[in-house]
This record gives sequence, C-alpha cells and structure tokens, in this order.
Amino acid sequence: MKTATFKIWRGDSQGGDFVDYTTEISEGMVVLDAVLQIQAEQAGDLACRWNCKAGKCGSCSAEINGMPKLMCMTRLNTLPLEEPVTVEPMKAFPPIKDLITDVSWNYEIKKRIKKFKPRPPDAPDGTWRMMQEDIDRVQEFRKCIECFLCQDVCHVLRDHHLHEKFIGPRFLVYAAALEMHPLDTENRVVELREDYNIGYCNITKCCTTVCPENITITDNAIIPLKERVVDEFYDPIKKFLRLFRSRPSAKK
Repeated sequence: MKTATFKIWRGDSQGGDFVDYTTEISEGMVVLDAVLQIQAEQAGDLACRWNCKAGKCGSCSAEINGMPKLMCMTRLNTLPLEEPVTVEPMKAFPPIKDLITDVSWNYEIKKRIKKFKPRPPDAPDGTWRMMQEDIDRVQEFRKCIECFLCQDVCHVLRDHHLHEKFIGPRFLVYAAALEMHPLDTENRVVELREDYNIGYCNITKCCTTVCPENITITDNAIIPLKERVVDEFYDPIKKFLRLFRSRPSAKK
C-alpha cells in the first residue's frame, strides 16, 4: 500500500498553520477521499465541507497545491505525490474553520441583481415563441454549480479584496444568463457599470480556467456584457445624441 503526505491548513478566523498528515492511498482516490480518511483516522475535529462527491454540488472547493479546485474531482494520480500535497481553504473568503470558508457574501450579492422580468406572451395560447439559438446561448450559464472557484481565483476579490464594489465572475455569469435570455426585458446595463463594476475585470480568463463545468465565462459572458456597457455609455454617436437631447430647448 502506498502512502502520501498531506499538508492541511488547520485554523480559524484568528489564524492557523499547516499540519502534516501521512495516510495510505489507493488507486482511484481523490483528494477528498484522503482528507476524509485523515479525518476518520487521525484528526476527528478536521472541518471539511462536502456533499455529493460527484462534482455537482460545489461544496468541497479548496486550494490544492495553490490551485482552486474541487477536492472530489482532483485525482491523486494527477498530483506529484513525491512531495506533500497542500490543501487549504479558498483565500477570497473569510475562514471559518480549517477548510471551510464563509461564502455567504455570494448569496447577498445575488440578491442585488435585478431578477428575471419576462415579456408578455406573443401567442394566442399564452405561450412564447423563441429561436432555438437564443435558448442555447444561455444554457451554458445554467451549468454553474456555485462552487465559487471563479470568485476565489479572481484577482479583484482574491488580491484586492474589493468585495464591496465588484460582484465577481460568478455573478457576471448570472447577470449574462438573465440579460441574454430571449424572454427577459429588464435592463441591467447601468448596474453593470456603476454597481457591479464590470470594468474592474481585465479579462485574464483565470476564472474560465478553473471552472469545473467548463463554462466559457470570459468570452461568452463577461465580454458580451462589457460590449453592452460600451455600446450604451461610450459609443461616440450615442454620447453625442444624449448631449444633444439634454440641451435645453430655445425659448420662442
């Protein structure tokens, strides 16, 4: 039986440090298997959040060897086991205990985004007519499992801690799913510029890289939203027309 060493971060909001654990491993194991085995055999008070163990609930997000990943989808045979495997909580959110972080900020952000507002039905039977290509366009965004790995890797949140100003890639995807929906009539362009601060994103594509659902976050969601903001606020013709319309009319 092979063994591997894991450096697992232990601590809470007051601080902590890595603790080394050596455990037996077998073929097919993922990082979550090893962490739960360590929890069962060596560290009964190790805090770890998980649920489905199938890469669909987004609960077991962590940083493995410095890269945001799902522990249940990271196989040990893809890691250099001749060195200790580091497992630590996501850095973009406050730590609660060990590998668990407080991600409640994300749910508060979601409440701020204008909700779906459908247009009236366009058929006599009270149904809607839509092009299949318009429906397909937003289906990709619905794959999001809210693991928040994209939020964790975003430098605006991770390094600059601008949580009060920037909603992050997860909720730009959510906004895109609404804005591009063929039935939605709500306008979120002003909020994208002024409240959600989409301009803070400099399209490094790091969020797309870590997405376990392979959502093309940057190209298919963020850039089209940026284009809408540019069209509305920075198009020279539109700026000229707004200026012309805002001028007071001459008195007769």
